[in-house]
Amino acid sequence: MHKISSYLFIGLLSLFVASCGANDDKTSSKDGDKNGARATLVTVTQVKNQAVETTEVAVGTLEGLIDPTVAAEVAARVVKLHVTTGQVVKQGQLIATLDAADFGMQRNEAQAEVARIQALLENQGKTVARNQALVNKNFISKNAVDNDIAQESALKEQLAGAKARVGSINHDSSKTRVIAPVGGIIEKRLVSVGEFVHVGDPIVQIVSKQKLRAHLPFPEQIGSQLKPGLKVRLSTPTSDKSVESVIHALQPMITEGSRSVDIIADIIDAPGWQPGASVTGTVILGEQVAAMMVPEQSLVLRPAGEVLYVVRDNTAYQAVVKTGLRQNGLIEILEGLKSNDMIVVDGAGFLTDKAPVKVAAVTNSKNSQKSSR
Repeated sequence: MHKISSYLFIGLLSLFVASCGANDDKTSSKDGDKNGARATLVTVTQVKNQAVETTEVAVGTLEGLIDPTVAAEVAARVVKLHVTTGQVVKQGQLIATLDAADFGMQRNEAQAEVARIQALLENQGKTVARNQALVNKNFISKNAVDNDIAQESALKEQLAGAKARVGSINHDSSKTRVIAPVGGIIEKRLVSVGEFVHVGDPIVQIVSKQKLRAHLPFPEQIGSQLKPGLKVRLSTPTSDKSVESVIHALQPMITEGSRSVDIIADIIDAPGWQPGASVTGTVILGEQVAAMMVPEQSLVLRPAGEVLYVVRDNTAYQAVVKTGLRQNGLIEILEGLKSNDMIVVDGAGFLTDKAPVKVAAVTNSKNSQKSSR
């Protein structure tokens, strides 16, 4: 009997403990329902209207506008080349020396002719003076003096021609010193020492970086928006400095293979820029004075479409939006948002409509950004 009473007491005690545990579970469940879901930690930013540029970007090539091939201006043998391939030269620097011996001999011959005519002219002048004195004394007729004067005039003209010949030879002789017409880099040497060159034969090719031209192909769909004078921002892999220019001209024909509009922009005296390199051009088509721009990570895709989460009283409310321009990590909001709304940036992908949030930080957006379609 005593043993049965012990078993009964233990059973009742177990039932009491189980009942207390069930009550604790119900209490915890009620407390959880009362407190709700845990708040998500997020960062937010305030939407502001900003000035936004409408741009188009294309990648093209650079062309050197000043890349002369220096040619021989006289026929002579190459005595010496003073430059090598890849060498930087300045305008007026000596490039090559040609043999000037033939011009020296021609100069001596022409100078001798000048001396001969000068002697004849001096003698003729004395004859004219003597005969003029005889005419004054009526010893000879005036016709004889007129003939002497005509011969003297002819000798003067011959002397002028002989001196011009000397000047021409001196000028040609100076061309045996081939100089650089512009500053630049020697692209290639086209002759060797000892080679005979004729007039017009190339000697060296110089590539100048002083003036370059960018060719940028843009889609034909925006051809009507492109026009001379629009601002262009240019950059190239060979230089860490960008250049601002304007559209100089548009090629009159659409490129057949790519169906693109080729625009031309000039670059002057840009250090590090090289002919033949690629170039990235950003054309400024226009500017919007005020546009609502938000960070890309704040926009998420939901069944309703593209949405942002607007924070009010530590609650995130879903806002379906319509987007516009995108670039540099920002997106333009056309509809569905108001200026000065506080939106979720980091953590937006973990939210649902009316989800509780806890703001960890408030970020600031830049005053202005460049954007493209």
